[in-house]
Amino acid sequence: MGYAHDYAAAILQRGRVPMEPADFVPNWADGPRKAKHYPGTDSMPLPDTGYPADATVDRGLREVPGHGEPFGLGALSGMLRDSYGIIGRRLGVQANTDLSALPFYPLANWSRGTASGGGLYPVSVYWVSGASGPVAPGVHHYSPRHHAMRRLLTGDVSGEVRDALGEDAPGAATDQYLVLGVKYWQNAFKYNSFSFHAVTMDVGTIVGTWRMWARARGLGIEPALWFDEERLARLLGVRGEEEGIFAVVPLRWQGTPSVSAPPAKPVQSSVRHKDVERSRTVLTFDAVQEMQAATSRCATERPAPGALAPAAALPADAGRAEVPLPAARPLDTDVRSALRRRRSSFGRFDAQRPVTADQLAACLAAAVAGAGLGGDTGDVLLAKLYAFVNHVEGLAPGSYEYDPGTHSLRRVREGKPGEFLQKNYFLANYNLEQAGAVLVPTVRTNAVLDSVGDRGYRLVNATIGAVSQAVYTAASALELGCGVALGFDNISYIEELGLDETGEAPLLIMMIGNERPAPADFRYEIA
Repeated sequence: MGYAHDYAAAILQRGRVPMEPADFVPNWADGPRKAKHYPGTDSMPLPDTGYPADATVDRGLREVPGHGEPFGLGALSGMLRDSYGIIGRRLGVQANTDLSALPFYPLANWSRGTASGGGLYPVSVYWVSGASGPVAPGVHHYSPRHHAMRRLLTGDVSGEVRDALGEDAPGAATDQYLVLGVKYWQNAFKYNSFSFHAVTMDVGTIVGTWRMWARARGLGIEPALWFDEERLARLLGVRGEEEGIFAVVPLRWQGTPSVSAPPAKPVQSSVRHKDVERSRTVLTFDAVQEMQAATSRCATERPAPGALAPAAALPADAGRAEVPLPAARPLDTDVRSALRRRRSSFGRFDAQRPVTADQLAACLAAAVAGAGLGGDTGDVLLAKLYAFVNHVEGLAPGSYEYDPGTHSLRRVREGKPGEFLQKNYFLANYNLEQAGAVLVPTVRTNAVLDSVGDRGYRLVNATIGAVSQAVYTAASALELGCGVALGFDNISYIEELGLDETGEAPLLIMMIGNERPAPADFRYEIA
């Protein structure tokens, strides 16, 4: 067994056995920026997207037949703006610990369509553009604050990315790629050794948003998680121990040369511009360094088709009492509007207005639909859903497992779960009993690692991140409040749901419910 097994066990146990350094306290005054900063580079503002806001969330959760329509600059701009661009400022009165800081501009909390652990947004988006693109070939870094591309390198290096992907990578026959890196310090300054667990979910939230956004418009997003990571780190001018390269997304582009045209040859070049760090003191954490090393060591060994079959989500227990669900309420809000309305509820749930059964059904169905990342991750469903029902019309309180095959629930335990939920939550920013339901995605983490090696840890958490983003977006479309949290006792959930023998690991909790009417808020849209 590799190091990832040990790290996965430590994550599950951390509610009872703190991870080192147990006495760590973040130095907020010396924290990093929420995006990389490349001074002295040329900036290219991205155009306003011409796409109408009429593609529904329901369509965004369905697969696109074939490879989808090609991307253009307008589509790329729109996808980046709606997913990772700054679209507004959070000023609502809520129960999170950052409330007192929100009115002060240096500490402002800016909203984005995609969720991120702790609101830290450590994922860096690079655009490697070849000869078929609308701009001079090169490497660009997306600046979310300016909705612009910063040119880091001039010249066609798309052949380097293509070779790093390998011939068997889905969609690699293009010369336009989005590359996702994670700058660890941007998250680790707050979460220390836990950071690797959080940032790998962030990769899933942005990929999940892109897939939803693109499919709603007939476009295709097929990410690769296995590639020559060292080679791409060298191209981007980053050190692997500081920034891991987590995904490559080939883009089928308008006017891409035909297959018969000679592709760009690999060119050994490297970005020379360096990110300027704000923090005076940058710390490293052994667990994060070990996980980066372990998950990048065999990065080129792409799993064979079917390799993940032994790690598939287990079928629902037919021996448990079946509770039928109504048809899911249609998610007929357009994707852009749903993403821009998305927010974390932070203590605003109101049990006096229960969730309807068709709203719960829609969130469960969205979670399953969002669990597939596509690309070289295969089509095996890894995630399984459980639900703690507090206040849902027509459903008795209790815990249930979701059966996507029959679109029904299987009763695990009867009785009100509110006391259990609150007792096993570490923070004070949510009253879980007031939520209509708490959804819990699980993955058989050890089975995934046994099937595809340590790099599978990235896949596990990216899958969970994509599930959470799908639920956030569905809840927004349904005008429900939603919150996602990692601060709970995983072992207690394993015991409560009877998962001791199945190997399923509950990795986050997703709360949905109606919010109190007429909340104190301030509208501050900027995009």
